Amino acid sequence: MSLVSESFLLGLIGSGITGSFTPPMHERAAELLGIRLLYRPLDIDSLGPNHSAYTAEECGELLERGFELGFNGFNVTHPCKQLVMDYLDVVSEDALSLGAVNTVVLRDGVIHGYNTDHIGFRAGLKSGLAGRPLGRVVQLGAGGAGAATAHALMTCGAEELLIFDPDQAKADEAVNRIARAFPAGNVRKLAPQDVESQVLTAQGIVNATPIGMHHHPGSPIPTGLIGSHHWVADVIYLPMETPLITTARAQGATVVPGGEMAVGQAVAAFELFTGQRPDATAMLDCFRELLARP
Repeated sequence: MSLVSESFLLGLIGSGITGSFTPPMHERAAELLGIRLLYRPLDIDSLGPNHSAYTAEECGELLERGFELGFNGFNVTHPCKQLVMDYLDVVSEDALSLGAVNTVVLRDGVIHGYNTDHIGFRAGLKSGLAGRPLGRVVQLGAGGAGAATAHALMTCGAEELLIFDPDQAKADEAVNRIARAFPAGNVRKLAPQDVESQVLTAQGIVNATPIGMHHHPGSPIPTGLIGSHHWVADVIYLPMETPLITTARAQGATVVPGGEMAVGQAVAAFELFTGQRPDATAMLDCFRELLARP
């Protein structure tokens, strides 16, 4: 194992992320490569003065302070993936297309933004569905994670993509963005009153909302809508067994839990941070070990 003299200080910016698996996965991957790397979660819910909360809109300030303190890069998660873009010098083409950034790197004094979420979600679909056609898909959520999942769904050949978000303006923005990126695709906004009927007749259901996380318990749709003809994917991995995934599995649906996306995006982000490709299998093993802990 070759030793690398350079060291890295990384962080994760988001809400409710103190239990994230991303820091230990990166630290384990770095250890195997002989890289000195320290990764810390920066939870906006508890990082302010006297542990009072930052607002999501202050994530850019947190990012800038982090770089002033010597951080080399950050992963960014809910609810900051879109807000953070105003604080970047250079944004990759795919992140611009998605309108969201989940990986930020300081390189030669320039702040670069990337999106590796769509890479991770696409890998999860290919693994979990094993070549099964996506068909018509209802996606719940049009935020930063939703931008990545929508991009991946269209790349993987979704026949039709119906996007719902309680913020209808956000849903409009997501549909317009995807339509520009995939002009031959079939994507449209889903009105609130049409969600249940469209879920019943769709082949795929994707949860790209925070509903189901430890801090946001529940299901984004009534679980009684899910049947054995569905495939169901979730971006959430804490917990891995969200109510949506648990119900879908019990109903005989094919499920794609959020772990695949979490590991896939971390592999790509690690390479952006360090310039070295980590062992993806070892990263997945680390993820599974962390899941198994009580």
